[in-house]
Amino acid sequence: MSQETAIESFKKFQHSWVEQLQHHLNHLRSVQNHHRNSATGDEERLKEAVERVMELCREYHRAKLATTEKDVIGVMAAPWSSALERSLHWVGDWRPTTLFHLVYTESSILFESRIVDILRGFRTGDLSDLSPSQFRFKFVKGRTVSELQCETVKEENAITEELSEWQDDASDLVMGTVSDLDQRIRRLAEIVHRADDLRLRTVTGVVELLSPLQQAEFLIAAAELRTGVSGWGSSHDRRRSSNV
Repeated sequence: MSQETAIESFKKFQHSWVEQLQHHLNHLRSVQNHHRNSATGDEERLKEAVERVMELCREYHRAKLATTEKDVIGVMAAPWSSALERSLHWVGDWRPTTLFHLVYTESSILFESRIVDILRGFRTGDLSDLSPSQFRFKFVKGRTVSELQCETVKEENAITEELSEWQDDASDLVMGTVSDLDQRIRRLAEIVHRADDLRLRTVTGVVELLSPLQQAEFLIAAAELRTGVSGWGSSHDRRRSSNV
């Protein structure tokens, strides 16, 4: 019986992880609705539900880190993703700055849908209370949201440049020795580690900027975006296969 590869193992983990994510998100939605509809709310339960989702994110990060150490080329190929998902990947996965666009978009949509209540002075505590202009002035741990976004963009660009330099030297993969090849593969793994670390730090940083109710809305929206793209991509792959 052949030994399971690191990529095959991670594909199984990915499938199980997505199921766990859906379970925790359903719980988060339930707690969020109870908090929103309750006269007093239950912020502690909401915080606990958010933390469960965040721990799942950290678990994913640890599993991918270990897989990257064993097969970084396989990780970059991302065989567990659809063709559409891979077309959107940045260094083997989603782009960190996407999260800021998601927050701004969700905030604007909710702001517009509840503009009458907001003009009357009602505050729900959700993302509708954070318009883009307000968001720039919200301080958390001595930083503004715009500062966090700028820092993320700067790191993202630096990693992109580092990967570009690695790709520019692709001829060395053919011309070099085995030891040179091993060294270059290790360098690629380091780049992917930096990218994954930035992804996790960005999720954590954005969550820390928000109130518990806003955290729940953000995590649910991020998961729905991921699930939506995955679903569209899988459907497209099936249609493409049936037409071959």
